Amino acid sequence: MSSDQDKSNASVFQVAKAVLAAFIGIRKKSDLESDAANIKPSQVIIGGLIGGVLFVVTILLVVKIIVN
Repeated sequence: MSSDQDKSNASVFQVAKAVLAAFIGIRKKSDLESDAANIKPSQVIIGGLIGGVLFVVTILLVVKIIVN
């Protein structure tokens, strides 16, 4: 059986927390191990893409507000 199938689905909050911590670069080892046991790689990829898009859109909006 694949390791993907062994993992339970993590909540949206758990994935968002893991992605935000990865963006910031601050992480406890215990949290990392917990996330590795519970979060599927596909959830991290999707969360990272959504987080990246939100980051870019936020930066664009802030720049637009400052320039106008």
